[in-house]
Amino acid sequence: MFGRLGPTEIILILVVIILLFGAKKLPEMARSLGKSARILKSEAKAMKSEGSDTAAAPADPPQPAPKTIQAAPGDVTSSRPVAEPTDTQAQR
Repeated sequence: MFGRLGPTEIILILVVIILLFGAKKLPEMARSLGKSARILKSEAKAMKSEGSDTAAAPADPPQPAPKTIQAAPGDVTSSRPVAEPTDTQAQR
C-alpha cells in the first residue's frame, strides 16, 4: 500500500506542511528543533563522561565531612567546623 516515496511525493508533502503551518512559523519551529537537538547532544555527552568518570574513580575512599558545632540550635552565625581529636591532641 505504502511504497517508497519519490521526489514528487516529498515535494508535495513539503508544500502541504508549508500551507498548514505557514512560512512564518517554519523558521521558528526549525530553530526550536535545533536547540532541542543541541541540548539532547550535550546531555548525552555529559552522561557519557559522567559514566566514565565514576567507573575510573572508586579507588579513593570517601572522606568524611567536617563536623560543625553550633552555639545554639538554629544559630548559624557562630557555627564553625571542628577537627576531631587525635591521639596527640588528647594527651595535652
